[in-house]
Amino acid sequence: MLSIICGAFTCCLLGVWGSTVGGFCLVVMGSLTLLNQSFSSSSNLVFTESNISFLMVFLSLLLCFLASMSTPAEKDSKYLFWLGSLGVILSLAFSVGNILVFYVFFEASLIPTLMLIIGWGYQPERLQAGTYMMLYTVSASLPLLALLVFRCLDCSSGAISIMEMTSFGGGVLVLIAYGAFLVKLPMYSFHLWLPKAHVEAPLAGSMILAGILLKLGGYGLYQMNKCFSLGGDSGWVYFLACLSMWGGLIATLMCLRQVDMKALVAYSSVGHMGIVAAGYMLDRSYGVMSATVTMLAHGLSSSALFGLAYFTYEKIHSRNLPYLGGFLNLYPALSLFWFIFCCINMAAPPTLNLLGELLIVPCLWSVQLALVLVMGLLVFFSAAYNMYLYTSINHGVASPFTSSASPLRSFEMLSLVAHLAPLLFVMKAQLFLWVESYL
Repeated sequence: MLSIICGAFTCCLLGVWGSTVGGFCLVVMGSLTLLNQSFSSSSNLVFTESNISFLMVFLSLLLCFLASMSTPAEKDSKYLFWLGSLGVILSLAFSVGNILVFYVFFEASLIPTLMLIIGWGYQPERLQAGTYMMLYTVSASLPLLALLVFRCLDCSSGAISIMEMTSFGGGVLVLIAYGAFLVKLPMYSFHLWLPKAHVEAPLAGSMILAGILLKLGGYGLYQMNKCFSLGGDSGWVYFLACLSMWGGLIATLMCLRQVDMKALVAYSSVGHMGIVAAGYMLDRSYGVMSATVTMLAHGLSSSALFGLAYFTYEKIHSRNLPYLGGFLNLYPALSLFWFIFCCINMAAPPTLNLLGELLIVPCLWSVQLALVLVMGLLVFFSAAYNMYLYTSINHGVASPFTSSASPLRSFEMLSLVAHLAPLLFVMKAQLFLWVESYL
């Protein structure tokens, strides 16, 4: 796995990522490897080889390539360097088997993300967005560092495989261990930095932030369960899981009152990540499966939606929904992709998002029936805001502000198809066997 990561970084620095043919081959080959995955894991003192880790590494490398391919005009050396550095840091964070090394890469991912936002953002407010992101992340991570050092001293090792063999923690330690990753997801009430960062970030920053960086928070929750035995029947865990689900519902309601395309997609990410947080914290087999499938599906669909928002912005030079409309007649190919990815985002069958939302139901039922009702409302309003997004852009009379720009260019079309391809390749019955092999 390390050789793959280093090779990808070298290709990025040499500009090979700009080759659309080679990149599309990477998408296809990587997707084919997903066809035979089952939930197993092996680890040593340096790297871990669980299938969750493999899926996240594949997602990281794929989206870094697609982010580079979607913005060919910004391919200067510094841009490629920070983009490639972020991809390698994230891939290593998903691969390491030492909890302190994982923490280092978890924090290091903030630097290239901040550089992308500040260096290639569109408005002066990008400095405020970067400050919000840094303060939220660092403030929640410092208590976690102290806890991890204490845990490593207690076990005389930082290897996650060794920590799994001993019990530790409980009570308020749950808040410290989960806190940094709930901010990264983010869980509702810790989410204020996310819409600001998305609105001010360039396209590549938004795609990687939504597609990969948020998943680093979910993967961190998974690792904390292994290191501290936190998931399960703790009262604090139940409280945080309930807060995540209710927060996800509130975030979906907030989507219905957004007028900015990027802000709407950002708040929709908060709603989906509430499901991921609840699944990992409750630590049931179906919950872990739901969270993992949701992370993979949302990483691809949210990245594609930000790409669509950028391509739409290029046509009208505005992200405000009241100024949009009539794209179905003007740009039918663009409208087709809006329809496909809005359906995927609302978990319409037979998409992978639907599988993730269905698997969380038995897990929530075992905790509290009311959470199943919350989940039902979340799904309903998720469909509502996706229909609102699609109809606002594509139906109605064309806005007089819409420019007579060219239709989708080849690299834009290929980028959107490449987002869709892995979702189609992994939609097969063997996915349901992941649950069986994990139980």
